[in-house]
Amino acid sequence: MANVKILERKQKTVDEIASKVKEASSVVLFEYHGLTVSEMMELRRKLKESDSELKIYKNTLAKRALDTLKIDLNDELVGPKAIAFGTDAIAPVKILSDYAKKHPALVVKAGIIDGEITSIDTLKELASIPSKEGLLTMFASGLLEVPRNFAICVDLHRKNLES
Repeated sequence: MANVKILERKQKTVDEIASKVKEASSVVLFEYHGLTVSEMMELRRKLKESDSELKIYKNTLAKRALDTLKIDLNDELVGPKAIAFGTDAIAPVKILSDYAKKHPALVVKAGIIDGEITSIDTLKELASIPSKEGLLTMFASGLLEVPRNFAICVDLHRKNLES
């Protein structure tokens, strides 16, 4: 029979995974087999900059945690997997997709966005969305375009009146 302390430790880990999945806006499962330690450290740093974190758990414990939340990703939890948790729905997906372009050993397998299982195609679409700063810049330039064009129009009209 299993040791009580070991069972308690495993249950604590299952509870930790379940709470992280509940609290996170995005959860991304990916294969990391083939990445070096320095590449994993670099990936952890990039994720941490976007207020996300990378964790590696045993698949059986992750399955138990997801089962308690009634999320079925058992088919994806085969082989070595890492999990990225993010407070932003797009940031971890974007970082992992960009990192996978440079490091083909990283393969995004599944995701949970706002509590819903998300397909790989949807994750790819989310990864192509510009960053929050980029979207705000586009919005600001759109707002500034109307007054700028109006100023040009008034200036041209003034020049027409002078001639």
